Amino acid sequence: MTGKQRAYLRGLANGIDAKYQIGKDGIDDETIKMVDLALEANELIKIKILENSLLDTRSVSDVLCEHTGAYPVQCIGNKVVLYRESQKNKVIVIPRK
Repeated sequence: MTGKQRAYLRGLANGIDAKYQIGKDGIDDETIKMVDLALEANELIKIKILENSLLDTRSVSDVLCEHTGAYPVQCIGNKVVLYRESQKNKVIVIPRK
């Protein structure tokens, strides 16, 4: 993914709220399954890492991307933005490379 494509997705992510949270339990199989389903349904999601979490934003992003095949769009503060093209519900059209 190029910088321009990531910038385009960051712009789209500004308009969405963080609907998913990672707390003190960290990332387990249920969390990965939830994120996987959310990516299939929405393509672009924002996740909030709570203060009581033992993980930082970069490690959350790395683990979730590895297990779901998503692209990290942004890790800033306590929020992570992930993107993965949906197989059945493609809505977002990314500018060409």
